[in-house]
Amino acid sequence: MTELLLDTSAYSALRRGHEEIHRRLRQAHAIYANPIVLGELRAGFGGGRQGKKNEGYLQRFLASPRAGVLTIDEETSERYAFILNSLWAAGTPVPTNDIWIAASAMQHGLAVLTTDSHFLKISQILVHCPPPPGNIKRDNLGNKPRLSRL
Repeated sequence: MTELLLDTSAYSALRRGHEEIHRRLRQAHAIYANPIVLGELRAGFGGGRQGKKNEGYLQRFLASPRAGVLTIDEETSERYAFILNSLWAAGTPVPTNDIWIAASAMQHGLAVLTTDSHFLKISQILVHCPPPPGNIKRDNLGNKPRLSRL
């Protein structure tokens, strides 16, 4: 059973029609996000012209029986500190929000699905980082894959 923590970049790639991300999500038993991912997505929605539409897609995605939102708690903060100290010791910078996402994955034993290769620098987690798509596949009507198919 595959359980994934969806990174912001993977959600965005899914919305752009990244077939490998779509395939991995279809095959997953459970798909999680955390408040960091949701905050990054909503910040992006707020800066765009299709904020309401994008929020609607996100709400439909989160309403899937396979989707869930993890909490960030004291245990997450302990994992965050451990990962951050490991990265400092190695001299390996990673964006702060992504360390929080990694800490959630570590805490819950989830693989991170992302398109950001810097997650590969975090040795405490399993990362699925598919390469960028060559061509976005479309259906017979020319439409990109939709979240409702998950």
